[in-house]
Amino acid sequence: MSATTTTGAPRREAPRVRSAEAGRRGRRRKVLGYLPMVLLALFFLFPLVFMFVSSLKPDAQILGDIDSPQAFLPVGDISTDNYVGVFERVPVARFLLNSVLVTVLIVGLGVIVNSMAGFALSRLEWRGRKVLLTVIIATLIVPFETIAIPMVYWVSKLPTIVIEDGLPMYDFGWLNSYHVQIVPFIANAFSIFLFTQYFSTIPKSFDEAARIDGAGWFTIYRKIIVPLSGPAFATVAILTFLPAWNQYLWPLMVVQQEELRPVMVGMQYFFQVNPAWGEVMAYTSLITLPVLVMFLAFQRAFVSSIASSGVKG
Repeated sequence: MSATTTTGAPRREAPRVRSAEAGRRGRRRKVLGYLPMVLLALFFLFPLVFMFVSSLKPDAQILGDIDSPQAFLPVGDISTDNYVGVFERVPVARFLLNSVLVTVLIVGLGVIVNSMAGFALSRLEWRGRKVLLTVIIATLIVPFETIAIPMVYWVSKLPTIVIEDGLPMYDFGWLNSYHVQIVPFIANAFSIFLFTQYFSTIPKSFDEAARIDGAGWFTIYRKIIVPLSGPAFATVAILTFLPAWNQYLWPLMVVQQEELRPVMVGMQYFFQVNPAWGEVMAYTSLITLPVLVMFLAFQRAFVSSIASSGVKG
């Protein structure tokens, strides 16, 4: 009996050894799989690290450390003087407030208008909707620079309401206003296309059941489609937020009053005489933080939407 037990023991231990070896091989493969992604992430983080670190250094040290690893390390003469200088040179708080106001309104109104357009193109049956969708998609190949000048002409001719002596009066021209920075960018061809593709993946049997119960199309949109399309709304919000926050050419053309300018136009204040590179890095750090916060807040929904609407569409 004892011999039988002794000779049988290795046979029972063999599966455990093989399982441990398989586990080690799986961990090595996982490490090797994550290593390129970590290196790629570090590669893309280097510019951000350089920007934030340089915002704490004087100009002479920034230029002196540019060809050494110290450019990415907070060493040397570290201070917040550049941030103080930014607030002394430009009205940063006003620029940030303007950009936040313009961006929030573009994103908020954009997701409503574009989602309703996508709903009409994907859920309703009407003649010419495919042709209209094709035209909308075709507008994506038109660079903004080619239509900027005609847009400036037309917005200068649009009527507006001004208040004088407490009474509303009509005037012409949208230049030097908030709405000239908002209204032209509410409707977006790519957002309409993305909503159309995502809404097309939702079974139309939901619409039919709701119609039988007496629901109208707006009720179906509000109570069925919108709750099921959270990832699409998050993706459109991010993709709308980035260009709205980074607007430079259009505000530079249509806004001349300093109190109405967004943050990107404020960059030109640092290159008028002698560039103050430390203050430039501090200013760019301040205007980059909202973008990072926005992405980190919605990154899970963003990835989910790209994985679902991108593949199914």
